[in-house]
Amino acid sequence: MSAKTKIVVLHMKELIYTGIFAVLGILFLVLLIMMFLPGKDKENVPDPAPQQDMAETASLYIPGIYTTELVLGSQSIDVEVIVDKSSITSIRMVNLNDAVTTMYPLLQPTFDSICEQVYAQQSLENITYTADSKYTSLVLLEAIQNSLDKAKSK
Repeated sequence: MSAKTKIVVLHMKELIYTGIFAVLGILFLVLLIMMFLPGKDKENVPDPAPQQDMAETASLYIPGIYTTELVLGSQSIDVEVIVDKSSITSIRMVNLNDAVTTMYPLLQPTFDSICEQVYAQQSLENITYTADSKYTSLVLLEAIQNSLDKAKSK
């Protein structure tokens, strides 16, 4: 049996380029993973209400996360409400995709407007909306109310 010797020539320039592209590829993958993993969005979560004496404050809600499914055409989204004992801490839309936002362009701005008012008032009373987004607002308010009804302490 005869062994044939193979000689491999590597150029330093090619090794450096390969190393740089490998590092950039790894950084790109890490960035993609960080962008698309679900996380808490700290900008949309309001500061909790000031703590009051627990003897004075009756428990309005059972703390937790409550969702209501909202069907828009053939797509569905979930309206998620997070409450603690005495206040609404967060409201957000879950499973919202580009098809829904394209078909219903008023959905996100109307939702943001409603959320700001709910955070400020801590109730769904006296929520204002424009005439252009009346029906969108009513559907969103109903979904939020259904989630809050699930959270009410009895």
